[in-house]
Amino acid sequence: MKHILITGSTDGIGKLLALRLAKEGHFIAIHGRSKAKLNATLTELKKESNSDNIIGFLADFSDLDAVKKMALEINNTLPKLDVIVNNAGVLMTKADATANEIDIRLVVNYLAPYQLTTSLLSLLKKSNTPRIVNLSSAAQSPISLKALQGKMNLGANEAYAQSKLALTMWSFNLAKKEPSITVVAVNPGSLLNTKMANEAYGQHWSPAEKGVDILYDLSITDMAKTESYFDNDKGDYSKAHPDAYNEAKIEELIKISNNIVL
Repeated sequence: MKHILITGSTDGIGKLLALRLAKEGHFIAIHGRSKAKLNATLTELKKESNSDNIIGFLADFSDLDAVKKMALEINNTLPKLDVIVNNAGVLMTKADATANEIDIRLVVNYLAPYQLTTSLLSLLKKSNTPRIVNLSSAAQSPISLKALQGKMNLGANEAYAQSKLALTMWSFNLAKKEPSITVVAVNPGSLLNTKMANEAYGQHWSPAEKGVDILYDLSITDMAKTESYFDNDKGDYSKAHPDAYNEAKIEELIKISNNIVL
């Protein structure tokens, strides 16, 4: 039985993954930003999986203080963590910026998982086979460090693409820094049948299960390769954006990220 944390798991592929893993008897920690939705999902997952080994954590990932608080709760609750699936993400939203003026997509999709995972590294190291699966995207765009510091506005799609490249760059950096932890970035598939894709584009190309299957394989099987990027549109490991291999740019990104979150 593995202890697995899946962020953004009150709907979409996160919820489907949680159900699949819970049915197999793993201990699952889900996360959501609405208390009512989190509680409803917990009840539903326990019933459908016939398992009580599911707990929930509440945090709005656009609020880094809430993320910090959630990390503390997880550290105080779980004996160890075998897998973190950083699945929570946002594209279309009513508010474009958070209280500190940083685009909400950069915060939710990158800075929040950065902060959460960094705070949970000691818990991960209690596992014999620790693993981090970071949800990237086929959309990856060079990062504006000004935007990351709240000094510049971006369009929704551009901010999303920048957040996903930042997540991929950090994944590679973390894999180097923490050789005992397998860290893999993955594009689970473009325009899967999820709330995010349907709200943003009003259409989808593939069933949500396509994303669930690859997240399951990378979380549980020996398919995961550290310091790598799996592109599920191609069905194989692939090259990420060139910036993900640029040490100077990665160093700059990590330095600014640490100033914001730590």
